[in-house]
Formats: sequence, structure tokens, C-alpha cells
Amino acid sequence: MTLIEIFTDYVVNRKSLKYYIEKRKTLNERGEFNDEQLLQAQENLDKLIIEDNEILEEMYSVLDEIIRLDRGHFVEYPIDFIREILSISKKSKTPEAALENYKEILTHKYQDA
Repeated sequence: MTLIEIFTDYVVNRKSLKYYIEKRKTLNERGEFNDEQLLQAQENLDKLIIEDNEILEEMYSVLDEIIRLDRGHFVEYPIDFIREILSISKKSKTPEAALENYKEILTHKYQDA
């Protein structure tokens, strides 16, 4: 498996990104995110599970829909999801705003494939 396939597996199947960090150390490929960003994303996911689980579930539903539609940009699907999760750690973006922004992918991104 390539690194992006492993990353996709971890994101889509809701596996801990902490374990992904360890897994990718065994491969000779570079990922989109550094360890610190991945740890922050996992913290945000853990926090959402407790504080805003409905929003997190809706974000995963959007991810599932993006994957189902598969418009040919499969490399970007998990990366965009984690970028949006990371945006929540910025005090200016609420989980609700992140969800609304993420939903826009369904209508604005990947329309060229």
C-alpha cells in the first residue's frame, strides 16, 4: 500500500492518527502533514467526539459522500478532511463553521473530473 492509501484507510475508518504516525515511519514516503499537525488533528477529533459528535458525524458523512461520488481526486479526499479538522483548532473557526465549509466541497471542488 502507498502512504496515501494507508492515510485514507486511517481517516475513513476512523483509526487513530497517532498509530498512523508510527506506521508511516516504516515507509520511505513523505506525507502531507507533519507529526505535530497529525497529533493536533487527532486531539481535535477526540474533542469533537466528546463535545460535538453530531457535527463530526456529519463531517464523516460528507467525506463518505465525496468518496462515493469519486470524481477522480482520491488523493485529496482525506487530506481535505484533515485540513478542515485542523482548522477547528484555530480559535476563529467553530466546528459548525468547519462543517459548513467542508460541505462546500460537494458543490465546488472536484467538478472537473
